[in-house]
Amino acid sequence: MSTVQISASDVNKLRQQTGAGMMDCKKALTETNGDFEAAIDFLRKKGAKVAASRQDRDSNEGVVIARTSEDFKRGVIIELNCETDFVAKNAEFVAFANAIANIAVEGKPATIEDLYALEIDIENVRVKIGDAIIDKTGKIGEKIGVSKYEVVDGEKVIAYIHGNFRLGVLVALSANAPGAEEAGRDVAMQIAAMNPVAIDKDGVDATVIERELEIAKEQIRAEGKPEEMVEKIAAGKLNKFYKDSTLLNQEFVKDPSKNVAQFLSTIDKGLTVTAFKRVALGA
Repeated sequence: MSTVQISASDVNKLRQQTGAGMMDCKKALTETNGDFEAAIDFLRKKGAKVAASRQDRDSNEGVVIARTSEDFKRGVIIELNCETDFVAKNAEFVAFANAIANIAVEGKPATIEDLYALEIDIENVRVKIGDAIIDKTGKIGEKIGVSKYEVVDGEKVIAYIHGNFRLGVLVALSANAPGAEEAGRDVAMQIAAMNPVAIDKDGVDATVIERELEIAKEQIRAEGKPEEMVEKIAAGKLNKFYKDSTLLNQEFVKDPSKNVAQFLSTIDKGLTVTAFKRVALGA
């Protein structure tokens, strides 16, 4: 047992540094004979223990953050999860998610594992994001972690967050033309609302096309149509699917007289979407 006198100011100092609870800080200092660095390690180990004990918990709440680089050439989306809506709405939790997203933009990690290996500043101390998440788990008492990480690169990348951090969109345009930023935001809102499966029909996965055709044929046969008409009618239904479900062919929500491709051509001839990502919380 420690013989070092632990003062209230020492406890408060450690609490300010780590964000841990008062009693946890006092115990850490007591167990480490007042050694601040050792006490921080003690608290981190405690956090890791909390994290391990909560691995079987569901963490379906949280926030989705979409962010672009200063030159708008790159964008990222992260989903940082927690267990309760109460924590998800906490300003400190949202700020932590934003800080991770900022580091992802600059650090350009390829995977979540690479993201966890990057460093973040916590109370003026540089630690790996993975370790910071363990620390937050210990402090908050809930399982937290990054479940989704998406990247988009392009000539003009626009980020959009919808519904109090519950959905994030990135959309890349083919050129940084005058008016592209506002147009990109309109298209991002379209993606948020209409959830397209691809940019155009060429981007639709072959298994999706096959499934849509099979569903269409079954519907047509159930209606009693002659077998010789099935293929032709099914092809028409597939074209309707492309119109409803691929971004450039969808009716533009803000002006249904145009599709999205036609809207973009009014901003700049040849302007189009080269990539997009949409992440919904818990989806």
